[in-house]
Formats: sequence, C-alpha cells, structure tokens
Amino acid sequence: MTRVRAASVLLGAGFGFLISWGQFVSPDRIRQMLLLEDLYMWVMFAVAVTVGFVGIRLLRRYDARALLTGAPVAWTTARPERRHVVGAAVFGVGWAVSDVCPGPVVAQLGLGVAWALPLLLGVVLGVLAYFRRAEAPAREAAAPVRRPGGSRLGAALPASNPD
Repeated sequence: MTRVRAASVLLGAGFGFLISWGQFVSPDRIRQMLLLEDLYMWVMFAVAVTVGFVGIRLLRRYDARALLTGAPVAWTTARPERRHVVGAAVFGVGWAVSDVCPGPVVAQLGLGVAWALPLLLGVVLGVLAYFRRAEAPAREAAAPVRRPGGSRLGAALPASNPD
C-alpha cells in the first residue's frame, strides 16, 4: 500500500469517527437540521467551511505543498453550470428523503446500522448512473463515421493495427 493510500485510509477512518462522534450519522439529528429545529449541525458546517476556506487560502498564499505528494496547493474555479444545479437538487432531495448523505452512510455501516445498506446501494447506483451518463458523449465521439460506400472514417486499417 502506498503512502497516499495509507494516509487516505487513516484520514477516512478519522473522518468517520469524527462524524459519528459529532452525531452527523443520526437521522434524527439530520431531520432536525433540515427542518430548522436544531441549528447544531448548521453551526458545525459553518465552522468547518470557515476553517477550510481560511486554511486552504493560507496554504496557497505561502506556496505550501502537499505533505505526501509534494504537489503545490492550487485549484481552478469553474463557473456554475446547469448540471451543478441539477446535481445539487438531486443530492438535496436524496438527503431529505433518506435523512443521510454519502459520508454518514459509510460511517453508519461501520457502526453496524443495517438499514444503511439500501442507502449505500442508492449512492452506488447514483454514482454508476453519473459515470454512465458522462461516458455516453465520449462513446459517441469515438464511434467511427460511415462514409457513403461502406468504408468507415476513423477505423484502423489492418496494416496500421498495432496489435
């Protein structure tokens, strides 16, 4: 196992512990948050976003590098697109219906909560649907174009086939 993968496993386990300890895996707590009955989770989100926002900008300002890979801390900002809004809406509806988001689903499984299995199945199906939809334009672009006469544009000729 590489250092990056080992660190990922350790950080993931630590994240799972923290969201369990912070009660982010409790459907009752999530429901109270979504119904605006309890601001506990909203405050936790705000603190996490603030610390992350300030911290990552400080890292970039001082030309910091990732500890394990040595890559510079950098990012690009994309303009919001329709797909982002639709994805956020689907995520929000799933969250409201199931009272859980993907991170806590895995933590719930780690805690032995059996009813998290159908939720995990939904997450996996959603990810597969996303990848299938994302691959469709690539498959269409890679398909050879037929010329009038039966020959295919873009198809490898037998003499040029490297196999």
